[in-house]
Amino acid sequence: MCGIAGFVTTRPASGCEATLARMTDAIRHRGPDDSGSYHDEWAHLGHRRLSIIDVAGGHQPMSNESRTLWITYNGEVFNHGDLRPALEQAGHCYTSRSDTETILHAYEQHGPDSLALFRGMFAYAIWDNQHRRLFCARDRLGIKPLYYFWDGHLFAFASEIKALLEHPAISPTLEAELVPEILAFGYSSEERTLFRNIRKLMPGHFLVLDLGEPEPRPRIESYWDVPAPVAENHDDQYWIAETRRRLEETVRMRLMSDVPLGMFLSGGVDSSAIAALIKRSASGPVKTFAVGYQEQQFSELSYAANVARAIGTEHHETVVSMDDFFTALPRLIWHEDEPIAWPSSVSLYFVSKLAAGQVKVVLTGEGSDEMFAGYERYHWNLLNQRGAAAYRFVPAALRRVIRLQAANSPILSASLRRKLGHTFAGRDGSLESLFLDNFYCAFSAAEQARLLSSPHGAVYENYLHYRDSRRDSSPLTRMLYADQKTYLVELLMKQDQMSMACSIESRVPFLDHTFVEFSTRIPDRLKIRGGNQKYVLKKAVKGLLPHDIIYRKKMGFPTPLRDWLLDARAEPLYAAIRSPDGLLASLLDMREVDALISRHRSGFEDATDRIWRLLNLQLWGDLFLTGRKDRWWNGVSTQEPVSLPV
Repeated sequence: MCGIAGFVTTRPASGCEATLARMTDAIRHRGPDDSGSYHDEWAHLGHRRLSIIDVAGGHQPMSNESRTLWITYNGEVFNHGDLRPALEQAGHCYTSRSDTETILHAYEQHGPDSLALFRGMFAYAIWDNQHRRLFCARDRLGIKPLYYFWDGHLFAFASEIKALLEHPAISPTLEAELVPEILAFGYSSEERTLFRNIRKLMPGHFLVLDLGEPEPRPRIESYWDVPAPVAENHDDQYWIAETRRRLEETVRMRLMSDVPLGMFLSGGVDSSAIAALIKRSASGPVKTFAVGYQEQQFSELSYAANVARAIGTEHHETVVSMDDFFTALPRLIWHEDEPIAWPSSVSLYFVSKLAAGQVKVVLTGEGSDEMFAGYERYHWNLLNQRGAAAYRFVPAALRRVIRLQAANSPILSASLRRKLGHTFAGRDGSLESLFLDNFYCAFSAAEQARLLSSPHGAVYENYLHYRDSRRDSSPLTRMLYADQKTYLVELLMKQDQMSMACSIESRVPFLDHTFVEFSTRIPDRLKIRGGNQKYVLKKAVKGLLPHDIIYRKKMGFPTPLRDWLLDARAEPLYAAIRSPDGLLASLLDMREVDALISRHRSGFEDATDRIWRLLNLQLWGDLFLTGRKDRWWNGVSTQEPVSLPV
């Protein structure tokens, strides 16, 4: 696992070596073990290395035998050993044991079609100095990131946006059209980022820039997508057994390492099953790592400890306090380059920091929920859709009265209003209201109409684009596909950035692309059965784990953020949001912001998710746009309690 950065230009210039050095230095945390660079008149490739495979021989950028192709690469191709014999038979000469060299020789042999050969996670750039052609690619699911900038003359790329910003031709400017989607979902699910003219290469795509063309410009193509379901006539036992077999295979592949590895363990079925499979395959001790909070009702530490005892791992845990959390937050926003979508990113950083003291590689359970329908929102949306169909027979005027009372009645507690608001009785029946506003969005489109000081871009379009592209599939399949193309991509970015902030590599066995393809063929009845989500997976890991671990209620990495935001020590957070010279003041009606904060602090309304969005956007603006990075670099202090006016 590494950090990559570089640029090619139609106008050769001086000072490029120093520029590239600044770019790679900005992502030194991704690769503290080694660094390298390649320069010619047109191209400049940089690399920061975290040595995992062929520690001695995997230096990058790496060239082919004739030194006409040069690669800078981040990731792991787990089947590289299987591909090597055919490439050697075709005449390619290896000088190392690294997967990097297999990618390079496969590209020599097959061009872009080589991508179909690889099983793994990757982002890389290959420069052909004979033809002045750059080839960039990103893995199928988006496990590894790749960002780029193009202005017609300069093409720059990097694993993280902050590296691009070190180039003197690239300056940080807000992409205001994305603000509504950030306020709603917490992230942008398209190729644009919050930095104008900086984009991400989307999962399953490659990019070619040919400087030999009269008017060069990047050409981007898709090489893979999650396949549409194909009906197969098998009984339940076939699907259960095949799920187990394939899970064992993908975990076994991801144990490839020349350095120590471990497992992030939450105590849920996903991470616990992987940990149990690692334990069965490992010859020595298996290290597991867990994170929790001082507030016991939000901590999964006891569950993780129970699993560790049951399967016999060497277990380690860390506890995060309110002050730990908010002291770390600004620097973690800097690591993610954009506002942090979910508080669990901070928790992930702390468990990564814990693991980094003992291992260089960890496996995680990410991706299972989006494959096997693990989130409760899938089940509840199916129920709500059925209820809404019957509820439409109630007169519209009466439905409106019920909806208003459910949202605003002072007779009802905030908790009861919140619960009613998640049902069809508290919604208008549209997909946007019943599903997206209900389970994804912090600020709905209607709220944003009051909040934003001027009109900006769209809120729901990207999600709906993916959902509507599978019109012939079942409602559950459409939800899973849309999440795999949007929500999951952001989760994987969080996983990558938080682990790499601590200089460790994270691997996601559930997201082996052949396993994902297999999951699309499993019938809906085996993903949700009754109220039991991930039914087929739970049956598949029977015997690996105790029954109470497999079937315990999912907590989903909770954070005591609501309690913290009601704590007297949270005043500095609200002061940050209300800053008159911050980014929010230029975008939002601050009277609406003040009213929202007051409703939350009075206990009338739970606005935790919305305040989280505002806080992150404000801190991000100061870190990258307003020149006030130093204000927050050492954290938002919550150590001194103060008296809060309501």
